Amino acid sequence: MRRGLAQPRSARRVASSILRTAHRLLLALSVIAATWLGGLIWFAESIPRDRDAPALAQATDAIVVLTGGPARLKAGLAELEAGRARKLFVSGVNPRVELAELLRTAGQPASAAECCIVLGYAADNTLGNAAETRQWMEREGYRSLRLVTASYHMRRSLAEFRRAMPAVEIVAHPVFPDAFMRDSWWSFPGTLALVVSEYHKYMAVLVRERLTAPDGGR
Repeated sequence: MRRGLAQPRSARRVASSILRTAHRLLLALSVIAATWLGGLIWFAESIPRDRDAPALAQATDAIVVLTGGPARLKAGLAELEAGRARKLFVSGVNPRVELAELLRTAGQPASAAECCIVLGYAADNTLGNAAETRQWMEREGYRSLRLVTASYHMRRSLAEFRRAMPAVEIVAHPVFPDAFMRDSWWSFPGTLALVVSEYHKYMAVLVRERLTAPDGGR
């Protein structure tokens, strides 16, 4: 009789253990989801809404434009023509594209500024942009740059560039694409997908920095 009662008790203990494990797993997943969502909201809200006014007038040795749309090149050219830098470096250009074609794509006529524009063909991602720019800056002997890229791409770009060039002064110059709905990013599928993608890429940069730090990130 006692042996017969032992089986239900054992089954209850197993069921209770499974429920506790499931509860802990659900709690852990909830914490992870809340942390991810909180980080996403923080990242989205940190995307620049406008340019830092003092930085607009600040001169630098170079202007660096990361390819990704004609608006970026237009902004960089405007700063070059305003005399806020000696040269403009465009990083991540398709090897088949020459300067004249790049200017036409941006809706800009050939001008005297062509003499001060340098194209970089080696980079194919943001990490590559930073490495390619560092090499060019070292060759030129420059110590400051204005970084021109899309607003949603700025935080990740700054992280890569500051890691690659810790001694270089970097002025952020965000560009605001018309298709990027900054103020209601969660309600536009295209903008939401872009923000989530950039958030994940930025988190990957932080993880890589921690793992490759000399002290192991401690």
